[in-house]
Amino acid sequence: MVLDHQMVTSAKAGIRKPNPRYALVATKHTIPSSVEPTCVSQAIKDPLWRAAMSIECNALISNGTWELVPHEPTHNLIGCKWVFRIKRHPDGTIDKYKARLVAKGFHQCPGVDF
Repeated sequence: MVLDHQMVTSAKAGIRKPNPRYALVATKHTIPSSVEPTCVSQAIKDPLWRAAMSIECNALISNGTWELVPHEPTHNLIGCKWVFRIKRHPDGTIDKYKARLVAKGFHQCPGVDF
């Protein structure tokens, strides 16, 4: 048995209010149109991004982030990917190009990989 009620919601009445979280605020500084690469093949073509990747690799090596060991079939291999971001000063000018090598943690198995 389905109850039919006469409740009218704002959506049914056609009332739409803009969400203030999505309001675009005009800034007094224009942001340069530099584009962050989405993959390594794009980043490798730009010397600024190559330098950022080199800094990240050197930091990982100097911090002893990992050690290479022989692969065993019983171990799950965790892949990684590069993430690229342009860091900006408050006035919108570019501070630095930042590249991070991150593990694909969603491939980990609880109790096996961690």
